[in-house]
Amino acid sequence: MSGDGEGLREGLRERHKARRRSRIVDAVRELLRESPESAVSVERIAERAGVAPATVYNLIGPRERIWEALAAGFMEELERRLAGPEAGDPHVVVRTTVQLFVGDPVVSRHMVRAWDESGLVLDRSPLTRLAEAMAQARTQGLLRADVDLDALAAVVGAACVGALHQWVAALIDEDRFLSRALFALDVALAAAASDPCREELVAPLRSRDTG
Repeated sequence: MSGDGEGLREGLRERHKARRRSRIVDAVRELLRESPESAVSVERIAERAGVAPATVYNLIGPRERIWEALAAGFMEELERRLAGPEAGDPHVVVRTTVQLFVGDPVVSRHMVRAWDESGLVLDRSPLTRLAEAMAQARTQGLLRADVDLDALAAVVGAACVGALHQWVAALIDEDRFLSRALFALDVALAAAASDPCREELVAPLRSRDTG
């Protein structure tokens, strides 16, 4: 019984930590939206989250980890948005990922600019989801059986990261960001198309304007 009690206490502590961590990440988002040009100090984050500055460091880590925590929050939201059966469509995965970033432009732009490893932001959930959707497309006979789906998803992901950084730098608008991401996907799908479906997957490329 003592072991069960200790397990319950440990579980309660972890839930409390998770709630405080969530408050800290929410505080960062709120501060960025309110004052995009102002420095987001640990002290301001702690005050907004209602915790001690040391708690921010203990639960999140040094400054670089704050942006990593924001990225993790984006990916958690992506998982929620891709919970339905439509997530089996590669276009839905790419479109939903782009919409996630452009839907919160202040936070996502600041995160990408400030995070040294922002090039890795799509390396986890989006690529996993995209590879899974491509696997469904292969099962449906759209893609060749010999295609390395992880490599194919990685190529699309690299193009999407490039478009993301162009959007963050205000070199393209959100419509062009989406267009370039979808174009990269269509190129990859066309390259991997099975013979019976080649015309179907090549057709979108003939009329697309990528700018």
